[in-house]
Amino acid sequence: MFPLKPISRDGIPAALHKAERYRFLGEPTAAESICLDVLALEPENQQASITLLLAITDQFPDAPAEGERRARDVLPRLRDDYKRAYYEGIIYERRAKAQLRRGAPGAGEIAYEWFRKAMKLYERAEALRPPGNDEAVLRWNTCARILERDSEHLHEHVDQGYEPSLE
Repeated sequence: MFPLKPISRDGIPAALHKAERYRFLGEPTAAESICLDVLALEPENQQASITLLLAITDQFPDAPAEGERRARDVLPRLRDDYKRAYYEGIIYERRAKAQLRRGAPGAGEIAYEWFRKAMKLYERAEALRPPGNDEAVLRWNTCARILERDSEHLHEHVDQGYEPSLE
C-alpha cells in the first residue's frame, strides 16, 4: 500500500480550515482525510473530531449504514456531554434525510423514527447547552417542521397485521 505522509503540527489550523472548505464544496472524503491526518497528530483535537463526524455524515446518501457506524465511532472522542448529544442527534437527522432520498418502500416510516431519535437527542442537548446556545433548539424545530410538512408520508409505523390467504 501507500504509507501516509504526516502533516506538520504548525499546519493544523490551515488543514482544519481546508477541511471545512472541502465540506462546503461537497468533497466530504477529502475533508475526512484531512481530519484523520490532524487526529493522527492530535487525537484529542475537538474541531477535527467534529469536522470528521460531519464529513462522514455528508457521505450518508452513498452508504448510510456504514457511514452511521463510522460517525458513531467518533462520538466518544467528544469530551463534552452537550456536544455528544447534539452531534448524535445530527447523525440521526442526517440518516433520516438519507433514508428519504433513497425512497425505498417504508422509507417514510423509517425516516420518521430516525427524526424522532434525533429530536430526543436534541432535547437532551438542550438541557445541557451553554447559555445562549440555541443550536439544539434550531435543529429540533427543523425536524419538527419536516415531520409536519410531510405528515402523510412521514409517520410512525402502523402494524397492519398479516393474514395469509387460505386459498
